[in-house]
Amino acid sequence: MATEAEDKPMGKLSDPFSMRDETPTRQVGLRMTIVSRLQRNNFDRKVAALNVTRSQWAMIAIVARYPGSTQRTVAEYLEMSEASAGRLIDRLCADGLLERRDRKDDRRARAVYLTEQAKPLLDHLGAIAAESEKRMFAGFSDEEVDRLLNYMTRIYENVSRG
Repeated sequence: MATEAEDKPMGKLSDPFSMRDETPTRQVGLRMTIVSRLQRNNFDRKVAALNVTRSQWAMIAIVARYPGSTQRTVAEYLEMSEASAGRLIDRLCADGLLERRDRKDDRRARAVYLTEQAKPLLDHLGAIAAESEKRMFAGFSDEEVDRLLNYMTRIYENVSRG
């Protein structure tokens, strides 16, 4: 008698979504976890040739979206400690991708900005992200994506309440 693993073609994993004995809410939660991991791993593989880590590209993306943020604010966006964010900012400053500038409204705080050198990298990261999104949402209508966004926003609000 063949086992389930023997019935599968080589290199092909079982469908992680075949969880018929789980409740629909459990299945959705598990699928969200798996899809998130797959997306991160795929993106990481694509950006590896750029010699940038996930932490680095996340930092660059946040600073691009919120230029002039303080280290504390960036750390909050990335859900990391302020010390870890500071080390990462230092590293990206040393690499010439970020820079710290004094703030006019608070002499103690320093603002973080992208450098001109970071912009081509950010454009490349954006193109890779767009390609990944196109693949992820292939076959979805704009209306379906909008509905999914509304559902995910509700889930996020429920989870973020603690």
